[in-house]
Amino acid sequence: MLHIDDLCVIRGEGDHAHPVYLPQLSLRPGQVMAVTGESGCGKSTLLEAIGLLLSPASIGRFTLQGKTSLDIASLLTHNQQAELAEIRARHLGFVLQNGGLLPFLSVQDNITLPCQLLGMTPDKAMLSRVIDALKLAPLLSKYPAQLSFGERQRTAFARAILHRPALVLADEPTAALDPHNAQQLFSLFIDLVAQENMMALVVCHDWPLVQRFNLSCLVARPGSGASDRSGVLPQRGTHFVL
Repeated sequence: MLHIDDLCVIRGEGDHAHPVYLPQLSLRPGQVMAVTGESGCGKSTLLEAIGLLLSPASIGRFTLQGKTSLDIASLLTHNQQAELAEIRARHLGFVLQNGGLLPFLSVQDNITLPCQLLGMTPDKAMLSRVIDALKLAPLLSKYPAQLSFGERQRTAFARAILHRPALVLADEPTAALDPHNAQQLFSLFIDLVAQENMMALVVCHDWPLVQRFNLSCLVARPGSGASDRSGVLPQRGTHFVL
């Protein structure tokens, strides 16, 4: 389970500072949630904060519960960077808009890289299942420059989940795909997350795609229109609410 309360991260500085608030978020294993809102509202900023790539200005609760319970809020508060880096590598998986593949590694080596960095032997059954589900078998010896955008994104999904992270964070992974391929990739991703009992947050502009898969959503709202359990939140910034 993932539980976050009262997360605030600030994008920019001074007069250009833009607070991004997350009053409350809970995810259960197997669940995929979309993050939606207008361009520039702070969706990627929110994802980077949850992915421990940005330090929050303030945080209430941030726990990740699996075989062990991780009090991430305490680590953030005390700036425990080594421990946060370990959580980021072992318990989180990332899918970037452009795939983020290393150009000098083959598809297979890109997929297994996180496991190698963690000193893990890739689970052969899991690897086979992911390769089959994402239709990557004909591509394993190729390099990123030889792939279509859709093939690079499928490879990025495989890389993000092979080490079985508790939480996968995907930033507009289907933005550059045509509707058919976007739907196909989204379906494969949702199925794999469910099968492997992971959780996922996906930034997505494609509202019809979100509706088609009946995903719950974190929706960006201006500060003046948002409220939490304790009352009205501050006026400035963007608030992500269910």
